[in-house]
Amino acid sequence: MFPGDNDYIKLTADWLLERTKIRPKVAIICGSGLGGLAEVLDDKTDFPYSDIPHFPTSTAPGHAGQLVFGRLEDHECVCMKGRFHFYEGYSMHKVTYPVRVFFLLGVKTLIVTNAAGALNGSYKVGDFMLIKDHINMPGFAGQNPLRGHNDERFGVRFPCMSDAYDPDLRALAKQTAKEQGLDSLLQQGVYGMQSGPAFETIAECEVLHRLGADAIGMSTAPEVVVARHCGLRVFAMSLITNILVRDYDSNEKANEEEVLESTALRTKDLQTFIRNFITKIYDNYWVSL
Repeated sequence: MFPGDNDYIKLTADWLLERTKIRPKVAIICGSGLGGLAEVLDDKTDFPYSDIPHFPTSTAPGHAGQLVFGRLEDHECVCMKGRFHFYEGYSMHKVTYPVRVFFLLGVKTLIVTNAAGALNGSYKVGDFMLIKDHINMPGFAGQNPLRGHNDERFGVRFPCMSDAYDPDLRALAKQTAKEQGLDSLLQQGVYGMQSGPAFETIAECEVLHRLGADAIGMSTAPEVVVARHCGLRVFAMSLITNILVRDYDSNEKANEEEVLESTALRTKDLQTFIRNFITKIYDNYWVSL
């Protein structure tokens, strides 16, 4: 972040606050093909990203590019139908721009979803992985979204990341999944982020597997880092859309069509889960949202 950038963030937040009466405490970031999660909201107001001052626009397949404000059983929420990726040519600051806007809107809890490929041999396509930690490969290379000037209004210079993913929210998610009959599909693991847009080589898969990653994707870690810098509680979940190729003799090839087809198969399950999960968040953590 650079001096002056925060003025743009405030302008964006003020523009939105002037155009909606919704004051969300929970924000949802939808992953590839998962924009249908916004359908859980009632009394919706949609803002195309292109209409929002200083907001980036989505260029990736499966990302509609709309910010949706609404209510879920009288609980006020905001949902991103489409996120931004480093591979689209945006800086890490721009990738995470919406998270800082959410903070200024008054959001206290961030829910992040993504589509990911499985490294863990016990995972199956269609499984849900609760993220307990991440390996941020772009961050290793110096592409950290907190690089540059630090504005104390958002957070401290050196924020802790050992508690990035809230364990109480994960426990609540497990309870929600069990009640919905999805516990057999539930996994818990470490998400490895690589920058994309190329899918991983076999050697890269092996490296991340040895480092402890259970699944790989091209998002999430930067948004989580900024959310925790801002003091937001974070819950993140991957939909396992493909099994990563780790055999040089395999004829399988990762592709975007497979990812979007797999997300379509689980959209309704995920919509129901998110609706029930957010209701439980408000019921259990209203004071500390």
